[in-house]
Amino acid sequence: MKKFLLYISLLFASVNLWSQVTITETGGWMESAFVKWSPVAGADSYNVYYTGVGKTDVKIDTQLIRRYNTYFRADVLGLAAGNYTITVKPVTASVEGTGTTTANINVLAHDRNGFAFEGGRIPGGYNIDGTLKSGAVVLYITQNTKNTVSLNVTGATTNPCVGLQTILDGFKKGSDNRPLVVRLIGNITDLSSTVNPADPMGGDVVIENKNNASGSITFEGVGSDAVANGWGLRIKTASNIEVRNLGFMLTNADEGDNIGLQQANDHIWVHNCDLFYGAAGGDADQAKGDGAMDCKKSTYVTFSYNHFLDSGKCNLLGLSEGTTAGLYITYHHNWYDHSDSRHPRVRYYSAHVYNNYYDGNSKYGAGSTLGSSVFMEGNFFRNCKYPMLTSMQGTDVYGGAEGTFSGEAGGTIKAFNNTMSGQTRYVPYNATTYPVEFDAIETSTRGEVISSSITSKSGANAYNNFDTDPALYVKNLTIDDPTVAKNKVIQYSGRISGGDLKWTFNNAVDDTSSEVNAALMTALTTYTSGLVYVQGENTQTLTSTSNTNQTVASGTAISNIVYTWGGDATDANVPELTVLNAAGISAVKNLGAKTTTISGIPTADVSFSVVTNGTSGTPVTLTGTIAIGSATPSDQIHNFTASGTTNTFYTISGDLSTSKGTVVYGSSTLTQCIKTNTAVAITYTTSQASTLMLLFATAGSTIKIDNTTYTATAAVAPNTGGVITVNLLAGTHNIARGNSENALFYMKTSYTTLGLNDNTEVAKLTLYPNPVTNQLYFSSSDRKINTVAIYNLTGALVKSISNAVDYIDVSNLTSGGYLVKVTTDQGSFTQKIIKK
Repeated sequence: MKKFLLYISLLFASVNLWSQVTITETGGWMESAFVKWSPVAGADSYNVYYTGVGKTDVKIDTQLIRRYNTYFRADVLGLAAGNYTITVKPVTASVEGTGTTTANINVLAHDRNGFAFEGGRIPGGYNIDGTLKSGAVVLYITQNTKNTVSLNVTGATTNPCVGLQTILDGFKKGSDNRPLVVRLIGNITDLSSTVNPADPMGGDVVIENKNNASGSITFEGVGSDAVANGWGLRIKTASNIEVRNLGFMLTNADEGDNIGLQQANDHIWVHNCDLFYGAAGGDADQAKGDGAMDCKKSTYVTFSYNHFLDSGKCNLLGLSEGTTAGLYITYHHNWYDHSDSRHPRVRYYSAHVYNNYYDGNSKYGAGSTLGSSVFMEGNFFRNCKYPMLTSMQGTDVYGGAEGTFSGEAGGTIKAFNNTMSGQTRYVPYNATTYPVEFDAIETSTRGEVISSSITSKSGANAYNNFDTDPALYVKNLTIDDPTVAKNKVIQYSGRISGGDLKWTFNNAVDDTSSEVNAALMTALTTYTSGLVYVQGENTQTLTSTSNTNQTVASGTAISNIVYTWGGDATDANVPELTVLNAAGISAVKNLGAKTTTISGIPTADVSFSVVTNGTSGTPVTLTGTIAIGSATPSDQIHNFTASGTTNTFYTISGDLSTSKGTVVYGSSTLTQCIKTNTAVAITYTTSQASTLMLLFATAGSTIKIDNTTYTATAAVAPNTGGVITVNLLAGTHNIARGNSENALFYMKTSYTTLGLNDNTEVAKLTLYPNPVTNQLYFSSSDRKINTVAIYNLTGALVKSISNAVDYIDVSNLTSGGYLVKVTTDQGSFTQKIIKK
């Protein structure tokens, strides 16, 4: 017995010896907090507890604990505002080790203002203080469980309901009064229901509850990386619904909206979401998707703290309601970040639009039609072309235009205490000079009543003064100063900590452009989550370095390819091992590190797979290819002065000219160009990733490369003119007219690994640390950084940001080698880095 007790005591002593958790990052947000820590050797899992605001050592749900490439993260949700500590304890063989506790973390409250809270309603599954409502049911949805999660729902046709949409369909009956909280984790692509050709909802996930005033549903993301990827969210015939902390990208659904309130909804709150491009539609104005966050035939709605990134059409409000009675909505603290239009575009509704940040909007801010009454107050406008428009009058028809944004009858905009700069035109009402052709009615006090004698030019509609009604919240609300609001919006809009896909626009270009931002679209189409697994799921996991597909010259060794298994996987095998070995490639397994490393000098082209196995969970398969290729092709150059339109690599047609001035490139003075008008057409094909450089007469020249428009920046001395440099994958490429006719003097396609041997930026730019784990920093004493692009070693763009950055977050990249191309105001610089 003594020996047994001694063994147990030694076991606990050894656990305590190695099990100390190293916490690397903590943070507080609105009614939530998070902690990150480094993996503990030998730990099977972790338990996480929180203490604060009347709670002591409360254990969080295991699904809130997730593994990423180099760290673990846990998010604690449903917290009342105040200070908290979080304790993380490693677990080995069901034995809990010594925990590590964070310092105090400050948690803030959500801003619950707006019409969604009319009548004391609290939309969603949380109380007014941010804690879960009594009896709330919490569902966790991941990429692995989206079609298999089950729940018994009162009134459902069949129980249990299996799959997320089937569960939501159960609540559609309106018979289950339990608060429902649906928590989405990681990058979630289409559900089986959204890709079913017979799906009546056309690619959307749909929330309904038959306007059950006793029920409530929250649909939320966990952490900073929850994404609805490829599908939209449609809300119809629903009451007391909350949507928060989700990213929506590349939505491909019949309705076309990232989030759409379709019909017959009330008391809906959508906040702190990131809205990216949807899938391109068939119409000319749908290149960025059909819409971002629309509302039709619904009332008592609040849209707040959402981040719209270059959306084409943000907020359509109203469609065929046919009445102005009883329709109320609030938009506040949203970031319209270089989005184009509809902020909002209003029919019929009484809309309170306050404390939003209009940031470089190429078309217009808010627009009023069909008798709507819009109260715009405390908003901050920076370079918004037309801040406010009233249909068929003022700026909307200025200079002979026939409805810049609408041909419908007008509404009325009341404006108070907005801050504006950089607008093209904005005309407030003036009884003497602009009694009819005005955009909005500016008031000297917040509570000023607008006279019914002031009506819209088209339709003779008057403002209804809803904002002065003492029965509504608007009359007594205290709002932020516009500058305070702008700063608050930048800090808190969108997902937790700004989400995992951050983007900085180039104001010099993006303020006035309404075209798709090619780099942002690439970031979305190549987006991958850094999530490895969710604790508690019966899931086998397998990750790899980024170089799984390689082409090398004959006799050259491949770069090591490392596959790492985890979760419920206990091993990983290579079924094609015999074929690999015959081709000079080995696969070495390290059971302790749970890795398989592929290496060697190939003697033949091979394809292979790595497959996990274990006693539970679903096996995971990843594939790779190794090919023997030719040497790097020679660079291809075309000088229009020397060769006209004749070239064996480029196929060129168009009009030459010698009257467009001259440009200097190196030691040559170029005098002949091709005019990039509608007649120009240049095509060519590359066998490997390459860099295309085009030299124009002037900076600001535009061109379309593979149907994406690019703008030239000033050439670096001693060169003159304007330069466009684009990294392209292997394949056929097309060059065509951009926004206007320009003069193209010189072209070069280079294969020197994205410019590693052709740097024009040669001094005083440092990338550190290298190897890097989370943030890669840039040190430059005298250069302004314009863009940063990261490519994997096959030439694919995996991440990019722009506009005066000093670091880039690479935590979501898999381990391996990458090329970082930094473009500054004095040239470009490319360096290889290692991601740990």
